[in-house]
Amino acid sequence: MKITLLCALGMSTSLLVEKMKKAASAKSIEAEIEAHSVDDLEEQLKTADVILLGPQIRYKKNELFSKADAANTPMDIIDMKSYGILDGEKVLEQALKLIN
Repeated sequence: MKITLLCALGMSTSLLVEKMKKAASAKSIEAEIEAHSVDDLEEQLKTADVILLGPQIRYKKNELFSKADAANTPMDIIDMKSYGILDGEKVLEQALKLIN
């Protein structure tokens, strides 16, 4: 399963990605988790099973969600509190719920 996090430049979510990888490993979940710039959306829609958006780009929600719908890829905005405290476990749970 591939989980993609998108933010303005793909940098601020990198810390969260590491926390999510640790949470997935602790639960024996095999997942490829990556952070990318929102500018890479088109490319990520080709391979991602789920895409989560950093709260700082939620203003692009309508545009991004319509593209994700067209690609049949589940997408959501990362909970702001979970994002702020880098709660990898909560964000992983959010991604898994979208896939199932």
